[in-house]
Amino acid sequence: MVGIYWFCYPGSLDSTLVNGTIALCDLLNDGEGALGAGAIGTIMRDSGFEDVAFSFPLSTSYITLSDGSSVPAYSNSTGKPTATILKSTEIKDRLAPFVVSFSSRGPNPITSDILKPDWTAPGVDIVAAWSLATTMTGIEGDTRVVPYNIISGTSMSCPHATGAAAYVKSFHPTWSPAAIKSALMTTATPLSSITNSDVEFAYGSGHINPLKAANPANNGTVWDLNYPSFALSANTSVIRDFHRTVTNVGLPVSTYKATVVAPPGLNIQVEPSVLSFKSIGQKISFVVTIATTLSNDMLSGSLVWDDGVYQVRSPIVAYSSS
Repeated sequence: MVGIYWFCYPGSLDSTLVNGTIALCDLLNDGEGALGAGAIGTIMRDSGFEDVAFSFPLSTSYITLSDGSSVPAYSNSTGKPTATILKSTEIKDRLAPFVVSFSSRGPNPITSDILKPDWTAPGVDIVAAWSLATTMTGIEGDTRVVPYNIISGTSMSCPHATGAAAYVKSFHPTWSPAAIKSALMTTATPLSSITNSDVEFAYGSGHINPLKAANPANNGTVWDLNYPSFALSANTSVIRDFHRTVTNVGLPVSTYKATVVAPPGLNIQVEPSVLSFKSIGQKISFVVTIATTLSNDMLSGSLVWDDGVYQVRSPIVAYSSS
């Protein structure tokens, strides 16, 4: 039978009514309240979080508020409403990768002219090792003990990024943390603005690619050790110079030309526009001048240092500070 029990907070349910039923809850929650009251399953209706999976102590079906509105109508139409929660099925999201809805977005609230986030890493629906000292959900009444679980969040994205940094470090043990960070940022893959409406404020430099970051000979020989992205916040017309110094860590002799991509309203100049290296470890400074009159809330461009074979990319973002 299906019963309607509002938010289903722990201690808020009458076990004489809930016991043996599938509880319909008007809020996404951990299922502790329904489990404690003796429910055999839950239907949770809520808005958001359609792009991530959760673990529950009971069989659970998560539906939108719109779809969920038909459940009480059905339940009130019959004396003995019934429901069946089927086994979960796997789907392949062809829009992936994109940044999940609960992930923090920019701009940087402390220093507005440093673009945040830096990059994105896998962190949604990750099969992860799970302690046998606890249960699948850690909720009282859940007796399932598993060696692996499905986990999402910073707790999953961070070890991916850390592992990528360690991977790069294994090839370049003398590189500083800043150099490793720069390698990961300048070799990241930009994501689609169609599935990431916040663009760089969602994914920063893009999705990390450890293979490219580990071998600078495969994806450029120049690394911006200052900061490998450019962000400019303004309310009106503004011109700003960004001073950067790059270091050659690859081929001793190499020449890179600046390729700028900029939408209307964003003017980007690079001086010098050609960087010619003659030795490993050589440093060259350059200035990026960004001028903009914002007609939109955000404008996105990029600077690519290109030698004809390899490219090093830095995102450039101008946005309204209001």
